[in-house]
Amino acid sequence: MTDRTFLHWPFFEPRHRRLATELEAWCRENLRDSHPANVEAACRRLVRQLARGGWLKHAAPDPRRRNARHDVRTLCLIRETLARYSGLAEFSFALQGLGSGAIALFGSDALKHTYLGGVRRGTKIAAFALSEAEAGSDVAAIATTATRQGRHYVLNGGKTWISNAGIADFYVVFARTGEAPGARGLSAFVVDAGTPGLRVAKRIRTMAPHPLGALEFKDCRVPAGRMLGQPGEGFKVAMATLDIFRTTVGAAALGFARRALDEALRRTTTRRLFGAPLASMQVTQAKLANMAVAVDASALLVYRAAWTRDRGAARITREAAMAKLYATESAQQVIDQAVQLFGGLGVVTGVPVEQLYREIRALRIYEGASEVQQQIIARQLLTESAN
Repeated sequence: MTDRTFLHWPFFEPRHRRLATELEAWCRENLRDSHPANVEAACRRLVRQLARGGWLKHAAPDPRRRNARHDVRTLCLIRETLARYSGLAEFSFALQGLGSGAIALFGSDALKHTYLGGVRRGTKIAAFALSEAEAGSDVAAIATTATRQGRHYVLNGGKTWISNAGIADFYVVFARTGEAPGARGLSAFVVDAGTPGLRVAKRIRTMAPHPLGALEFKDCRVPAGRMLGQPGEGFKVAMATLDIFRTTVGAAALGFARRALDEALRRTTTRRLFGAPLASMQVTQAKLANMAVAVDASALLVYRAAWTRDRGAARITREAAMAKLYATESAQQVIDQAVQLFGGLGVVTGVPVEQLYREIRALRIYEGASEVQQQIIARQLLTESAN
């Protein structure tokens, strides 16, 4: 049984504990851990399921509520719990939040009312289009352009590694408007999937199946009112959005790691080797102990970052970077140890630890690779030591 004692840590309020209990019951009833043949159809179905369950209301704050904002601890608890049950369900929830997060933070009242309700109801699927072939972690290198023409901006260029490409109803797209060189010359736009000049250029298949693809913009006209924030604020929009959701990536990794530890405990206490349970061997106990330490350390970093944000911090750049870096890297190690403890069965397609092994790898890359998180942490340390 999954350890839930962390819910009594002082990071959480009674409402968080109630949510965790309700979500656990919902997951047991509704989710099946599998990789379906038609991933796109499965994601659409999961978005509808999550909406009916009431979970998507946490991904997109209701603009009708005064001072509505993301509760990051809630987002983390949901992503962690979903990850233990279904990587695809976790992905579907996460993209509804990431894809609409910039609208919630920087959108006009009109944009919030147009898009956020549909995200919560599961009738609009969201996507976040930042990366390009030559501009992943280096956002300042974005080459897609948005040229002002009267009441519109005309977008030209391409995006790649875009989650939900092909099933999204709208994309938050970052493009160069040229107010200044580098990162200061970017702006963000909401672009409907059916806009002329936008097409899905290709689908991308990955080791853990998810809807992923490349977009092409060719003379794609977007009303100026679809801009998020002000011209030249695209980098600010991207970083503020990632500031929230990088922490939740760590939470997803934590969920994968908890599931791997659960599976390892089940396997080693029931599998006999040389006449005794595998768990009775000292080398097995050492692995299990290291896995448990990694899980708790990840949880402390993830929920420290989430709590800090929810307590009113304007930015949690370092805390979020630490949470994502440690939780994703340690989850990879925990899952690898679980595969090792399963022996040959651990590499059989469809076995939970084999699925986890494929699911975790991308988390060390997307929304800022581990090496980028190291740079962020080091730069903040050096800045603070110089003051």
